[in-house]
Amino acid sequence: MAKVGKKYAEAAKKVDQTKSYSVAEAMNLVKETSYVNFDASVEVSFRLNVDPRHADQQIRGAMVLPHGTGKSQKVLVVAQGPKEQEATEAGADYVGGKELLEKIQKGWFDFDVIIATPNMMGELGKLGRILGPKGLMPNPKTGTVTMDVAKAVEDVKKGKIEYRVDKEGNINLMIGKVSFGEEKLAENFKAIYDVILRARPAAVKGVYMKNVVVSACMGPAIKLDVASI
Repeated sequence: MAKVGKKYAEAAKKVDQTKSYSVAEAMNLVKETSYVNFDASVEVSFRLNVDPRHADQQIRGAMVLPHGTGKSQKVLVVAQGPKEQEATEAGADYVGGKELLEKIQKGWFDFDVIIATPNMMGELGKLGRILGPKGLMPNPKTGTVTMDVAKAVEDVKKGKIEYRVDKEGNINLMIGKVSFGEEKLAENFKAIYDVILRARPAAVKGVYMKNVVVSACMGPAIKLDVASI
């Protein structure tokens, strides 16, 4: 069994691993079990009864959380002409065309999200081997390939999150910070829960959400009672 730190062990004692908690109880526990000396991020993990090898079960998308994530993201917009000005006015951190792609090719990654206009995807596609593994390649499904670059930038700055099922059938994402408090965390959780629930593939039989847990960064997992949501 892996050795755990004293602080983690103390935090873990507050969680009954045999129990499933209501959303309100879980968000309260998140605060109580956060033992780090910074404003920890709060993460939720969904274990879904899906097989991502099938195209119709590859759950993916993006949404703006009601209260954002509490994390500021650096946005790079790949565009040309009037769209560059539009992106700059909307608050993009970096705006440009091929010159930025050349910087990326040389190992520059001082950004969190790339937004691109459709006409630039041909050039961006050449960096697929670099951007793909890092999850940075823009995609129309997540609203990062668009002509409305202003809205795309504003959404990211407001706290837009992307969700995508991994090959094991899990979706892991950040829903805020411990400092948000129980109410805001619960509202953010319910918003993403509803989106993932609506994304249930028609091919899925039986239980769709096998397990849902929430935790503060580095804190113990708290199991949610899905039936009570």
